[in-house]
Amino acid sequence: MTANIVPHTPKAKLGEGTIWHPDENVLYWIDILGCKLHRYDPKTGTNTTIETDSMIGTVVPASNTYSVIIATETGIHGVTSEGKTELLIPYPDGEAQDNRFNDGKCDPAGRFWVGTMSKKETTGAGNLYCFDGKELKLKLSGVSISNGIVWSHDAKTMYYIDTPEKKVFAFDFDNETGEISNKRTAFEIDEKHGYPDGMTIDEEGMLWIAPWGGKAVVRWNPDTGNIIEKTDIPAPHVTSCAFGGDDLDTLFITTAQKGLTTEQLEQYPLSGSLFFAKSNVKGVPAFSFRVS
Repeated sequence: MTANIVPHTPKAKLGEGTIWHPDENVLYWIDILGCKLHRYDPKTGTNTTIETDSMIGTVVPASNTYSVIIATETGIHGVTSEGKTELLIPYPDGEAQDNRFNDGKCDPAGRFWVGTMSKKETTGAGNLYCFDGKELKLKLSGVSISNGIVWSHDAKTMYYIDTPEKKVFAFDFDNETGEISNKRTAFEIDEKHGYPDGMTIDEEGMLWIAPWGGKAVVRWNPDTGNIIEKTDIPAPHVTSCAFGGDDLDTLFITTAQKGLTTEQLEQYPLSGSLFFAKSNVKGVPAFSFRVS
């Protein structure tokens, strides 16, 4: 596949969080350091932006009162179609002072899973939580950079990335209760492919991973750990990917300017851009937050 810039979209300091809204048929994405929530409509070619109260870690679709749910430094918020925000639950008290929310997604039952990390990237300082609409439950502790998370099509396996580990972990998953168990390594990622960041899954159950420092999006077989294909991106730090479009055959990809020197930014001037690539395989609809 060949990646191209999505027209009429701004560059981000730290682009992240691509997600295709299954009801609105638009792409949501974020700029963490820019404290911005973006909404891109391919039909009109327009990108609208909502400023957030602090750094925003991720965005997921919602199917009830809100259009989307976001996680910021102050907590988890619902965002209406008019762009108004409402705090659903404050940022957890038990988190270290310099921690923030990072990546997250909804599981097949509509619960919102979201992780944290240290702004200084302190090893083991983060956690993984699950928000069921009432409580924010701690699921994993001692995480360094909580990142990509997806579920298998039978909802029996949860795949999860803690970036510095350079592994994709698998857990047994109980969709009825939201319990996870039997943590294991699905496969390891060689450093030459970059550090695994955001992740999505396609209709064939293969994992697409955006690697920080990898200049590509890579499709992996989670059962064998083999690379199936790569999509080269003209930016070193690739951060997230999601299938979208009417047929879910367009891969949207975010990148970052963060961490690049002046010389690297001159060498890779498209860093921070939102990209897209047409795929020969389709994705699956994103799960929406639908619990109360």
